[in-house]
Amino acid sequence: MNRKQYQTGSPWEPIVGYSRAVRVGNVVEVAGTTAIQDGKVIGVGDAYVQTVAILQTIREALEHVGAKMEHVVRTRMFVTDISRWEEIGRAHGEVFRDIRPVATMVEVKALIEPELLVEIEVQAIVPEAHADRDSTI
Repeated sequence: MNRKQYQTGSPWEPIVGYSRAVRVGNVVEVAGTTAIQDGKVIGVGDAYVQTVAILQTIREALEHVGAKMEHVVRTRMFVTDISRWEEIGRAHGEVFRDIRPVATMVEVKALIEPELLVEIEVQAIVPEAHADRDSTI
């Protein structure tokens, strides 16, 4: 089976040994993604802004392996303060309102940087028609 990997250029990818996204056949997995861009946390103190930034990074990762947000079937949201679920949920809903993937949100003790409030990972399944067309990626 054809395997396509996408790296963002993060210095952590080669150290930890991971890809932002991996596509095997028509299944795409996107790694836990936070609101860090160019080594800086986006939206410090703002869970909504962080979630928006994360979902944009996820969108870009999906597109690099021939998938779309519409193909997402599962999201997992890790949050450091579950009482802020509405901010996070609002940003998630703006993207997934009509797509309606299954979703999980859990509170965690901490993320890799203290300023990070949210981390999201997704799974997508590219429809067979797209999988055939994109199999040479």
